[in-house]
Amino acid sequence: METPYTLDDPFPVRNKQAASTINGIPTDASCMHFSDKILVTISQDGALSQWIQVPLSAPSSAQLEGQMLTAGTRGMLPMAHLTPSTMLGSRGTDRETLGHGIATQLASRLTMMNSEDRRTVVVGLGLKPGEFDRNLFFDIMELAFGVL
Repeated sequence: METPYTLDDPFPVRNKQAASTINGIPTDASCMHFSDKILVTISQDGALSQWIQVPLSAPSSAQLEGQMLTAGTRGMLPMAHLTPSTMLGSRGTDRETLGHGIATQLASRLTMMNSEDRRTVVVGLGLKPGEFDRNLFFDIMELAFGVL
């Protein structure tokens, strides 16, 4: 993966973009912070075919008590209390599972950055069909985390 190019533009809403080539495919990521929503898009060749939302919320005290993870492990796993739902595209497929995984990871990262944030994260995905392996997933997440 090549080094992402980022653009940070504060007006009219906080907006950040990055581009990289992942698995030989040009991939763009962007994030816009509105007062009620955070919009994140990850697109290969300009397409967006799947939309997922994840409301940000604090975990309940019971969920916190049930998590007996070390500090190092906690940052690697998505927060279990965050619930993604598909708005458009790819219902009941492996791509939906992948999309939910990406959206939950992004929502978890945003919650770790600001635990008081209660906006909804809307994720638009346009990933080329093909085999997704661990390295490809991590490359996509690295690019997306760079725009949050």
